[in-house]
Amino acid sequence: MRLSNQHNLLKESQYLIQLNTRFLEDIQSTLNNGKPVLGRLALYIMALKASCHDLNSVTLLTGEKSEPLITHLKKQIELEKDYMAFSHRPQTNYYQYSLGILALCVSGVRVSSHVSHKLIHAALHGHFKHGESESVDTLAMAGMALQCLKEAETPVKNTEELDKALASIKQKIVDSQRDDGHLGNEFSTGLAVQALLAMGSNVEDCTTSIKALCSDARRGIYHNAMAISQNLPALQQRSYLHLRNKECLNEDDSLDLDAVFLPTLSSVGVKVKVGVEVVKADGKTSSYQIRVPSGVSLLESLTLLQEQQTDFKFEKEDSLWGPFLSAINGEHARQTDRRYWHLASDGKGLNQGKTHTLTVLSHNLCRKLSLT
Repeated sequence: MRLSNQHNLLKESQYLIQLNTRFLEDIQSTLNNGKPVLGRLALYIMALKASCHDLNSVTLLTGEKSEPLITHLKKQIELEKDYMAFSHRPQTNYYQYSLGILALCVSGVRVSSHVSHKLIHAALHGHFKHGESESVDTLAMAGMALQCLKEAETPVKNTEELDKALASIKQKIVDSQRDDGHLGNEFSTGLAVQALLAMGSNVEDCTTSIKALCSDARRGIYHNAMAISQNLPALQQRSYLHLRNKECLNEDDSLDLDAVFLPTLSSVGVKVKVGVEVVKADGKTSSYQIRVPSGVSLLESLTLLQEQQTDFKFEKEDSLWGPFLSAINGEHARQTDRRYWHLASDGKGLNQGKTHTLTVLSHNLCRKLSLT
């Protein structure tokens, strides 16, 4: 919202208060538990930067020592860099690593050449993969982070390699474009458009992708605040790099918020049959059948299945993107071990990793959902 040309300053002020209370408390709690906070901390800093808020006025505790947010972010990135020295991958992922670098850069903080070199090396050696395919989201975030370093004239180990990495990232994003204009999929297009604009593409070159975003928005695809927040800058023909020179002067305060109308299901009472197949790491398979109301989400379907089948249990975790599937029948997904659940419907992977992704709309059909 802060990167938009139009503002509702009262609503933005209310969000800023929530960030400085609930979200900060969540980050502090995660830090106290010894878990990575890199991605959320970077987003928080960028939100404060977008609001022209004094970054030094907000602190986090480590033991009994209170330190500014930027200090904590630099420490988190250094931990990731050190972890890569022996594991050859980040403790979190390259998306969060890139986001951390970007947050430092737009805040005017110098990024170590050792830190940037790890990202450049990963870009040149094709390490931004999700499964067997390139992660367009990660390419986009890495592209914006490296472009920011280039524009800020931040010293790097090898400027030629930086240029090669940027060229490679840009070409891969362009090559990811589908016939319908999406770059990667519906949920990576916004970030990808941001990255292309940041790396010098003309708005005209992104017209098809921007039209796809507009079409998705009209159809209500982006119901999650995190997804919407990534698309808004792209629709305004801006990118996160605009935060570097953000000023909060003479802002337009004319944005009126429409009332929110929740969609109603047109097929109330109609139930469909869903098959759920769980394939564990050792290859053991469990199959289940359940009838659910047409239009319910995957999360609701799994909850109903758990209530009806005593041998089916699942767990979820909260995130900025909504609930994520973390365990099924005792098999856990662990980021540190690179163990994830793969969700597929009719053999095709789902576009989102959230457990509420799939809306069951099929009638008179048994739709099999595989969880591998």
